[in-house]
Amino acid sequence: MHSDKAVAVGLIPSGLFIVTVRDPSTQLIDGYLASFVQQISFNPLIVSLAIKPGRPAYDLIKSGNPFVINIVGDHDKAYLKHFWKGYDPAQNPFSQIPHHAGEFNGVILDQAKAAIECVMTSFTKPGDHEVVFAEVKASHIMNSESKPVVHIRKSGADY
Repeated sequence: MHSDKAVAVGLIPSGLFIVTVRDPSTQLIDGYLASFVQQISFNPLIVSLAIKPGRPAYDLIKSGNPFVINIVGDHDKAYLKHFWKGYDPAQNPFSQIPHHAGEFNGVILDQAKAAIECVMTSFTKPGDHEVVFAEVKASHIMNSESKPVVHIRKSGADY
């Protein structure tokens, strides 16, 4: 029997998401691949997401700017290649990824299954990631037929 506690933790299923945010002063878009996202409240409708300090979009989200959790669907995953290992800020992939502004000026990826526009309400730092709690302001379904992509990790000790 394998006793590494991180192996079983890696079996906790999660989705794949592209979290996006627009810098209101420069209008540049930033984003990253996330898997630690969860609904935590019905009323008000609140989600949580874990973000590692220093990741793209971190400062903009923590500053209270509206952000979007784009849910990756099984119908189209081509745009994920831009986010697997991160990207050079000088080569921002959003010039190549079709997107539009949502009701709260969030960056909605046209190829996503769905998008959730959020605003941070609070955060905590329980470990090497911060957990951001965010109120859902609007949501959009772009592809009702596809299924959300589910991600299982080899270990809970790494992405």
